[in-house]
Amino acid sequence: MRSLTLSATAMAAVLGAILSAGAAHAGCGIEAGSVRILANDFDALRTVITEAEQCAGDGVQVTANLTTEHKVLQVPALTTNPAQYTVAMISNNSIAPLLAQDLVRPLDDLVAEHGSQLMESQLIRVDGQIVAIAFMVNGQNLFLRGDVLEEAGVEPPASMEGMLEAAEAIRAQGIMQYPLAAAYQSGWYLANEFVNTYLGLGGQFFEEGSAAPAVNGPEGIRTLELMKAMSDYMQPEYLTVGADEMKAMYLSGNVAMMNQWASMVSGHIDPEGPAPEIGEATLLAPAPTADGGSIPASALWWDGFSIATNISDQDAEASFIALMHGIRPEMAQQNPTAAAWLIEGFTAPETAQAILETGQMGAQAYPMVPYMGLLHTALGAELAEFMQGRESAEDALRDVEAAYTTAARESGFLN
Repeated sequence: MRSLTLSATAMAAVLGAILSAGAAHAGCGIEAGSVRILANDFDALRTVITEAEQCAGDGVQVTANLTTEHKVLQVPALTTNPAQYTVAMISNNSIAPLLAQDLVRPLDDLVAEHGSQLMESQLIRVDGQIVAIAFMVNGQNLFLRGDVLEEAGVEPPASMEGMLEAAEAIRAQGIMQYPLAAAYQSGWYLANEFVNTYLGLGGQFFEEGSAAPAVNGPEGIRTLELMKAMSDYMQPEYLTVGADEMKAMYLSGNVAMMNQWASMVSGHIDPEGPAPEIGEATLLAPAPTADGGSIPASALWWDGFSIATNISDQDAEASFIALMHGIRPEMAQQNPTAAAWLIEGFTAPETAQAILETGQMGAQAYPMVPYMGLLHTALGAELAEFMQGRESAEDALRDVEAAYTTAARESGFLN
C-alpha cells in the first residue's frame, strides 16, 4: 500500500512554479487509441477536456464523463479489465484510493517521451515513480460584494469573525437577510468546510504517527462553533447548498460574502455572463483566518490526471498525449482566468492572486494519507445533526471518531 503526502515545502514549490515563465509546445500526433476521461465537473476541468477532445479523429476517440460523483465511480470503473476509463482526473484526496489498489500506472516512460513541456513541480511522485501530472492549484478564497460592503459601511473582512460582524451590519441595515453562503451541503461539502476551518485553527486530524483520529478536542469544538455561528447568516436550507448552488445564489444577488473555489472564479465574474454587474462589484481576497490566527481557513489542493493501469499501452499513450494537448501552455495563456494553472509559461492574472496569497499565508495542503477519505466520510455523515441543533459539538465529534474508527478497522488501518 502506498501513501502520498504533500509537504509545505512542496506546495510552496507548486505555488511558486505558477509564476515562472518559459516556452513549450505540444500537439496531438496520436495515431490510434481510445481516450476515456473520468473527471469532476467544474469550469477549469471542462476547459482542459475540451482541448483534449481536439485530438479526436483519424482512428482516435476521445470521450469524457464529467460528474460530481467521480470519486464514487473511479475505483470500480478502473478496477475492471479493461478499465472503463483510461484517464482519471484526480486531486489530493481522490488519488489515494487509486494508489492503494494500484489502479494507476507509473508515468515515467510517457513523461520521458511526451512530457517535455512539464515542469518538475507538476510531477507527483510516490516511491520515486511519477503517478500523476498536476496542472492547477485550487482551494477556496473569499468572494465579496464590494458594493454591498460599502453600502453597509464595513471594510472587506479578513477573518471569520470579521465576516460575522459584516454580516450582522448588512442584516441590521436591511440590505440582506442572509448575506453569507458556504458549501454546507450534507456529506462531502459539509465535511470539507470542517476541514477548512479546522486547518485554519491549526488542528491535527490524527494522532502523531498513527491513523487514530484526533478531531474531538478544543480545535474541533471551536470549528463547529464557528461553522454554526456562520450558518445563522445563511439561508435556512444551507445544508442543501453545494458549490454550484452557492454560485447561483451569488449571481442572483442574494449573497454578499462566501468562501468559494478559486477554480470557479471565471463563472462568477464573466462580463458576458448572467450577472456582469455582480462580477464587476466582486472583490477577491485570501481565505479568512480564524480566532486571531494567521493560517487561512482553506485547504490547498492540486488537480491533475493519472492514467489507468488496466488499459492497453496504446490507449495509455494516446490518453497521455491528449492530456498533454489539453494542458499545453497555449491553453493556459488563452484561458488565464479559468484557474491558477500549474503550467509552464503561465503568468497568474489578478483573478488568481487571492488563492496564491492564501497559499503564501501558510494555508495547509489537504491531507493525503490513505485513511483521510474515511475521516472525511465520517465528518460528512455525522455533523448535520449538530448543525441542526440536535446534538452537542462534543457528541457530534464523538460520533465522527466512532464511525471513522469502525471504517478504519475494517480497512486495516487500525487494529
